[in-house]
Amino acid sequence: MIRVENLRKVYKVGDEKVVALDNISVKIEKGEFCCIVGTSGSGKSTLLNMLAGLEKPTKGKVRINGQLVSKMTEKELAKFRQENIGFIFQSYNLMPTLTATENVAFPLLFKGVDRDIREKKAKKILKEMGLGDRLNHKPGEMSGGQQQRVGIARAFVGRPNVIFADEPTGNLDSATTEQVMKMLLDISQQNNITFVMVTHDPELAQMAPRVITLKDGRVVSDMKDGVSLLEQDLIPEQENETEIISTQTADQ
Repeated sequence: MIRVENLRKVYKVGDEKVVALDNISVKIEKGEFCCIVGTSGSGKSTLLNMLAGLEKPTKGKVRINGQLVSKMTEKELAKFRQENIGFIFQSYNLMPTLTATENVAFPLLFKGVDRDIREKKAKKILKEMGLGDRLNHKPGEMSGGQQQRVGIARAFVGRPNVIFADEPTGNLDSATTEQVMKMLLDISQQNNITFVMVTHDPELAQMAPRVITLKDGRVVSDMKDGVSLLEQDLIPEQENETEIISTQTADQ
């Protein structure tokens, strides 16, 4: 489902070059649940941004479902994300003036789904997440854990091929974090959705079947169900590419 080949990201900070990602090559199969971990500055958020097409690589390729995301235009990316990708954010990113049902149904609006159908789908998934009594509540009327479950429902409602999550439990207490993590695992597996999550919490990552660990922009460990995949990583095609160096500061 996701194929990364020789991915490199270099930022120019003043007269210095900062290497955020250093020739990373990995494969993530359809339906896999994968955590990307590492300390601050390891490159994990940069990698997630590359995978989602939010930033362009300096060098290398990112393919999702066979399509070369790293070379798409902004218009092509917008259409591709709409059809294939869901997002879960640490800060929930819910619209404060909309109810839980309206927030979850919102992505389906851009897919041309009729109002009655999208609201029916939204209510169904919210009830599955134990939020049947919060359908008409706005974000300000819900706890952090409830808001995050609404954000999760919004990501899953369109049954995307891939979901990306950036520290999705970062604002939650430990008990709620465990509940949310189990929910993410269950829903992903039930719907055969590829799930890629960035976290700084190694204990949380241990709940995932696959964990990729980054250090200084490189993959230093890739474990799936206790087995190392480093020796099985794809051998990327060797191509001559011109490095395109970004001038902004890396958010790693």
